[in-house]
Amino acid sequence: MSLIEKTAAELVALQNAGQASALEIADAFLAASAVREPKLKSFMLPPDPDAVRTQAKAIDAKRAAKAPLGKLAGVPVAVKDVLCTKGVRTTCSSKILEHFVPPYDAHTVERLKAEGAVVFGKTNMDEFAMGSSTENSAYQVTRNPWDTDRIPGGSSGGSAACVAGCQAPVSLGTDTGGSIRQPAALCGIVGMKPTYGRVSRYGLIAFASSLDQVGPFTHDVTDCALMMEAIAGHDGRDSTSVNEPVPAYTKTVNDPVKGLRIGVPKEFFGQGLDPEIEASVRAALDEYKKLGATLVDVSLPHSPYALAAYYIVAPAEASSNLARFDGMHYGHRTAKKGDLIATYSKSRGEGFGPEVQRRIILGTYVLSSGYKDAYYVKALKVRRLVKKDFDEAFASCDVVMGPTTPSAAFKAGEKSDDPLALYLSDVYTVSCNLAGIPGLSMPCGFTKTGLPIGLQLLGAPFAEEKLLRIARMYEAATDWHTKRPNV
Repeated sequence: MSLIEKTAAELVALQNAGQASALEIADAFLAASAVREPKLKSFMLPPDPDAVRTQAKAIDAKRAAKAPLGKLAGVPVAVKDVLCTKGVRTTCSSKILEHFVPPYDAHTVERLKAEGAVVFGKTNMDEFAMGSSTENSAYQVTRNPWDTDRIPGGSSGGSAACVAGCQAPVSLGTDTGGSIRQPAALCGIVGMKPTYGRVSRYGLIAFASSLDQVGPFTHDVTDCALMMEAIAGHDGRDSTSVNEPVPAYTKTVNDPVKGLRIGVPKEFFGQGLDPEIEASVRAALDEYKKLGATLVDVSLPHSPYALAAYYIVAPAEASSNLARFDGMHYGHRTAKKGDLIATYSKSRGEGFGPEVQRRIILGTYVLSSGYKDAYYVKALKVRRLVKKDFDEAFASCDVVMGPTTPSAAFKAGEKSDDPLALYLSDVYTVSCNLAGIPGLSMPCGFTKTGLPIGLQLLGAPFAEEKLLRIARMYEAATDWHTKRPNV
């Protein structure tokens, strides 16, 4: 297996054993990315060779001097273009922020640098994280490494594609309604959405503030545990950051959960689920039974209403959060002399793409006088019921399992003219964000045409440690995580 196909943990081990340097690793991924990027278009801002090599040389110098090194020393990490990076453009794949250069790093980027990671480019995404296919980027469409005619999922499609396509060993994405788990499933890798408050949102350009979470994409569960150790923890700059101790995830990830009870919700196996997806998920559940787990029937009766509630709550918060991009303070501006309203309208009309405009209009509508109680307040009540469903389910099981997506990756352009069909891609993932609980997607098979299938695991709040252990039980018994596409 070449350097670019190895996991982050393996790359750290190679450096510790003196079998590879940080510079050699960086050069390997730079070379691979240069060849693969024209096909995959994973990066909004491709890695800068000079900046990458400078970071790698600094790690090698620290290692030679026997100075303390972080958990991710010398490991290239790609960062979604919604996270601020000091001195490096951060656009959210939108025209309105085309020239925005942040004066500070996001908290998660700070943590990566503190652990010795090599920041490796900014990944493409759906504009302002609004989408499920990465077709809503204002600049380019990212492709799925398993079939470049197909989408990688979204909104973190670039972060998923660059890991699956071995352009970077790990990456950061964000998950508002499934934007880590859904592309992880469609690209055949591991993706984790932490509990709301587990990872700081400082420096994350907000889509929906009560739903957004930063999380990792990795090849396997061990790397996911490693990344969570690096980025999780309290941050006083984020008022929603929870001051909970961060477990040593990598120390316990290989410990099986004894007496494991898996909740299987009937609502996740109904109409609209592709038979191949269901067969693979059922086979994964059977594998867990062989490992000693007990399957428990649970019900999430309000989950059928979660998608509708999400597409009221999220656009409402987006309408508020994106009001700051008005053509006056920063970002794209089209001046209309002597006409303030025209300046606002023209700047936002040119700067925002169709999907962002659609959600701003929808969010403004549901918050408007006369409609707030009928839509927004009612959606918040449904959100509370969704959370209650999970609380009751976890009283009888350790984890809830089911499919991550209703189908495998579809062809680019196939659903572009039907926003509602695209929204249904998140039918199994949005309830996790509404409830604020952790979720993880991991590969559990392939379709007959060779497209990856994802298994979703949902846990109780702040139960990431148990969730990773449960995921690792299945991963250790299978080899899906070792598969790499022939890009």
